[in-house]
Amino acid sequence: MTLATTMLRLGAAIAAPGGARAKLAILMYHRVLPQPDALTGEIDAHAFDRQLAALRECFNVLPLAESVERLRRGSLPPRAVAITFDDGYADNVEVALPALQRHRLHATFFIATGFLDGGRMFNDTVIEAVRRMPGPTFDVPALDLRHIAVGTMDEKRAAIGRVLESVKYLDMQSREDVAAQIARIGGQPLPDDLMMRTDQLRALAAAGMEIGGHTVNHPILTRIDADRARQEIQANRSALESLTGKPVRLFAYPNGIPAQDYSAVHVAIVRELGFVAAVSTSWGAATRNCDEFQLPRFTPWDREPNRFVARLLHNLVARKPIVLDGVEAHA
Repeated sequence: MTLATTMLRLGAAIAAPGGARAKLAILMYHRVLPQPDALTGEIDAHAFDRQLAALRECFNVLPLAESVERLRRGSLPPRAVAITFDDGYADNVEVALPALQRHRLHATFFIATGFLDGGRMFNDTVIEAVRRMPGPTFDVPALDLRHIAVGTMDEKRAAIGRVLESVKYLDMQSREDVAAQIARIGGQPLPDDLMMRTDQLRALAAAGMEIGGHTVNHPILTRIDADRARQEIQANRSALESLTGKPVRLFAYPNGIPAQDYSAVHVAIVRELGFVAAVSTSWGAATRNCDEFQLPRFTPWDREPNRFVARLLHNLVARKPIVLDGVEAHA
């Protein structure tokens, strides 16, 4: 063990004691790519493997459902961490699962069932269309965006951010229509194998990984009515349980920003449907004072292991409570 690792473990022990004062860091990933991708910046297999090694050395990694129960009882070990993935990308099975198994670690995978077996999320349609856009510029009349530069990789990254920011909060049909329009402008075939197949979902469950709910079509819940939100959540859960033969106990709010992407109405729906806990995308670490249906998560951007561990420690101590409609989301 290096001196840097020893110091980081000491810092972790101070920042994250066990027992009644314990905090839980929940990591959030989306994809793990076989090779680095300069366009998206998603973590690649090598960097992910190094992060898992650092987690095993410096933290106590537990399944999310067990972590939540032990947080409730005040019996979490020090430096407690849970690993989660959102959406249901095929590389979660092809790349992430083997790495998790090598390191003997567990993760929870929140799956949007509407994209299984050849579907593609609107954001990936935009990303892959811009990746293939011939340039030097393109227009998106539906968004009143003109002369978007795509001549260089930096310009393409900026273009993707600009378009997605404009599309994300449209209603579901409109965002699909705009994404399709951008794909037509690009004029190139787009991949249809980004998301899991049903057999891959079953393989995840058979490997002992937990499968969680994430709606059917990944809507921003605040942009649809409460009845439709309930249908999205319930139908997703039913489909996952039918496909895996296992209960779905955990839920992740799509996009997940408190008060912006989901509200107290949706928290109540998830409770009423019998889930045991739910996660947001608000940064922070969970404590016993948390609403278990608004658990915070942390996105581990740092690729170098010591920086990754240091960022996790900062996340454990730096965040303040978020209040959603009078309910404390985390501390």
